[in-house]
Amino acid sequence: MDFAPPVEKRVGRFYCFYDSPTMKITFRCDPSLLALLPQPVPAKAALPDWLRKMAPRVPSAVHQRPIRTVKQCPPFVDAMTHGFMVLLPCDLHIDKGQFTWDWPLPVLMLENHPRAPLSFHVPEQIAGSPLAMQNQSAIKFNSFWTIALEPGWSLMAVHPVNRLDLPFRLITGLVDADQFNAVGINFPAVWSDPDFSGTLPQGTPIAQCYPVPRGADTLVCEPMTTEQQQGYEALAGRIMAGPGVYRKGFRGKRSRSV
Repeated sequence: MDFAPPVEKRVGRFYCFYDSPTMKITFRCDPSLLALLPQPVPAKAALPDWLRKMAPRVPSAVHQRPIRTVKQCPPFVDAMTHGFMVLLPCDLHIDKGQFTWDWPLPVLMLENHPRAPLSFHVPEQIAGSPLAMQNQSAIKFNSFWTIALEPGWSLMAVHPVNRLDLPFRLITGLVDADQFNAVGINFPAVWSDPDFSGTLPQGTPIAQCYPVPRGADTLVCEPMTTEQQQGYEALAGRIMAGPGVYRKGFRGKRSRSV
C-alpha cells in the first residue's frame, strides 16, 4: 500500500479523508470537536526532527572513510513514512508517573464519547506478558476519530516506526475497520520511560496506522532455479560493488520525505 502522495480533504462539517489510487480512509469526529482536534496526517508529515537533522554521511573509524547513515537507508525511511499517524489531541503533562492535562471541551453531541485523552488498563491485564512492567498499569490513548476503511481491509496500528525516543511503546493491534468504525479505535500502550518528566505536546504521534488486506497468505518454499541463482549472484555483486542499487533500481516511486 503506497500512500504517496496522499491528499487531505475536508467534507461537510465533521469528517475528512485521504485518497490514494487504491484506498480511501475516512475519519469522522463529534461535530463539536472538529475545530479542536489535530487531524490524522500522512506519516511522512510527522517525521521527527532528529531524522531531519541527521547527517547523510559521517566519518567511520572502522571504515576509515565517510559512511552513509540510516537517513540514506530507504527501507528505514520508507517504513517511517508509511501510512498515517494518529496524533495526541492535547498537551499531556507527566510528573513522577502522574498524568495531567488541561483540555476544556465543549458540550459534545455524543453522550458516550470520551472526554479525557487517556484512560488505563489495570496491571493484571498484561501480567505474564513481556509488556508487564512491575505493577504498572498500561495507558490507553482514547480515540476521538472513527476510522473507516473500504470492504475487505483491516487497520494495523503500531508504535510510530523507529521512534524509540518516545517515552511509551504502543501495543500493536489489528482491527477490521471496514466493519468496526461506528466508534473510535483506542490505542493501548505501556509507559516505557519511568524517569520521564515533562510534556508531550498536542500533535505528538501516538499510533502509526496502515490498511492491510484481509485474507489468508500462501507460503511457498522452494530451491532457486539455475536462472534465479544467476540473478542472485549478479545482484549481490552489484550491491557489494557500490551503494544505491536498491534506491536507484528497485525502490517504488514515492515523494521525497527528508
